[in-house]
Amino acid sequence: MNPLNDWSLNQTRRTFFGSGGIRLGGIAAGILAAQESRAEQTVQVHPPLMGFPHFAPKAKAIIYLHMNGGPSQIDLWDHKPVLEGHFDKDLPDTIRMGQRITTMTSGQSRLPVAPSMFKFARHGQCGTWVSELLNHTAECVDDIAVIRSVHTNAINHDPACTFVTTGSEVPGKPSVGSWLAYGLGSDSNNLPAFVVLTPRWTSKQAAQALFSRMWSSGFLPSKYTGVALRSVGDPVLYIENPSGVDSTSRRLMLDSLAKLNQRSLDRFGDPETLTRISQYEMAYRMQSSVPELVDLSGETQQTLEMYGPEVQKPGTFAASALLARRMVERGVRVVQILHRGWDQHGSLPSEIRHQCYDTDQACAALLKDLKQRGLLDSTLVVWGGEFGRTVYSQGALSHTNYGRDHHPRNFCMWLAGGGVKGGVVYGATDDFSYNIVENPCHVNDLNATILHCMGIDHERFTYRFQGLDQRLTGVEPQKVVQEILA
Repeated sequence: MNPLNDWSLNQTRRTFFGSGGIRLGGIAAGILAAQESRAEQTVQVHPPLMGFPHFAPKAKAIIYLHMNGGPSQIDLWDHKPVLEGHFDKDLPDTIRMGQRITTMTSGQSRLPVAPSMFKFARHGQCGTWVSELLNHTAECVDDIAVIRSVHTNAINHDPACTFVTTGSEVPGKPSVGSWLAYGLGSDSNNLPAFVVLTPRWTSKQAAQALFSRMWSSGFLPSKYTGVALRSVGDPVLYIENPSGVDSTSRRLMLDSLAKLNQRSLDRFGDPETLTRISQYEMAYRMQSSVPELVDLSGETQQTLEMYGPEVQKPGTFAASALLARRMVERGVRVVQILHRGWDQHGSLPSEIRHQCYDTDQACAALLKDLKQRGLLDSTLVVWGGEFGRTVYSQGALSHTNYGRDHHPRNFCMWLAGGGVKGGVVYGATDDFSYNIVENPCHVNDLNATILHCMGIDHERFTYRFQGLDQRLTGVEPQKVVQEILA
C-alpha cells in the first residue's frame, strides 16, 4: 500500500523496456487516441486502494464535527445532579487521586466544585439526559449514540487536538480524514475526497488556534490532505481564471503542464509529482463544481429554516453544516467542520451559550436533513472535542458564573448514522464526572470504530513509513466499540 514501492516497480519496467530499445509509440498513440474520450468518462479520479473496503461498510461518507477547545461534558451531556450538594466544597482527594492538573489551576489554593447551572431533562424514547443548551440536538437522541467515557492522553490543546484527529500526540501523522481518503477514495470526480470547513464563532473571546495537521496527510501522499474551503470571498483562492484567460485556454495550459510534469515523473520518480498533476486537474474541475456547491438558491425555504437564521451567512456553522450535506450528496468521502471557541476557562455560562447558539440547531438540522433524504444510514456523523472540562472551577465561583480547566480523564462524544445504534449511552463516570467507572473508550477506540463503520479493519490498514507499518490507531491494542453499533 505504498505508492513509492509501486512507482519503483513501474520505473524498473520502464527502464527495462527503454534499455531494450522497444518503442511502442505509434501503436500506443493510436490505441490511446481511440480510447481517450471513453477513458475520461470512466476513470475514477479518487479510486480506493485495491481490496478496500475490507468488508461491506455501513457508512459511505463521514461528517466529523470537531468542537475545538474542549466542550464541557458536565454542562452538556453528563448529568450530575448530586453535585448540587457539593457546591463550593473542595474536590475530594479520593476523587482526584493525585492526578495531574494543568498549570492554570495547579496554583489555586483550592479546587471548588462547580455544579452545572443548566437544567437537564430526558429526551426521546430512549430517555437520554441532555442539557437545556442542546434543545435541538435533544430532538435527535433516538438516532444518537452518546459515549460518556472517552479519554485521551493529552492535557493541553495542541497535543490533544493532534491526538484526537490523527491518533497520535506526535505531529506528522495523517489525519483520520486523510486515512479515509487514501483508503477509500471518493465517488466524486469534481470535488476533493476530503474537504475541511472552519466556520467563525459568535463568542468574542480569543480561541485556540487550528493546526493544519488536524487535516494533514502527514506521511501519506499530500494529495490526501484535506482541502480547506474559505468562509470569506472565493471558497478556494484563485479558482476563477485570471482576466483574459478563458476556459479553453486554461485547459490547454493544464494539458501542457501535465505533459511537463509527466516528464519530470518519468525522470525523477517523485510520487509528489503525481499529486501535482492530479491537483491541477482537480482545481480545474472545481472551477465549475465549487460555485455550484456553495450556491444555496436551490434549497427549499423549509430546509433553510431548519438550519436556522445563520444558514445563509457564508462562514457560519449553519452554512457549513448545510454544505456538508451537499458535499456528501455529491460523493465527497470526508467532510470535517472545526468550530472554535470552546475553551472556557472563565465565564463559561455565557460563553457556552454562544457556542451552542452557533451549533445546536445546525447539528440537529444536519441529522434531520440527512435522514429525510435517505442519507443518514450511509453517512456517519461524529461530534466531539479534544478533551473535557473539570468539575472544579477555575477562578472565581458563583451559582451563575464559573470557569473550567482542561480534563482529559473523561469527556463526551456522540455518533449517529451509518452503522451506529441510535438511542444508546455508552460508558459512565463517577458522581463528579472526573473518573470513568464503566466502559472506558480511548480516543483510538473511537477511531477504530469510525474505520469499522466505513468498512475498514483498523489492524489491517497500514502504511509503511520509517520502517514501521503505521496505523491510525497506533501500535497499542485498540477495540471497536461494538456496543454502539447497529
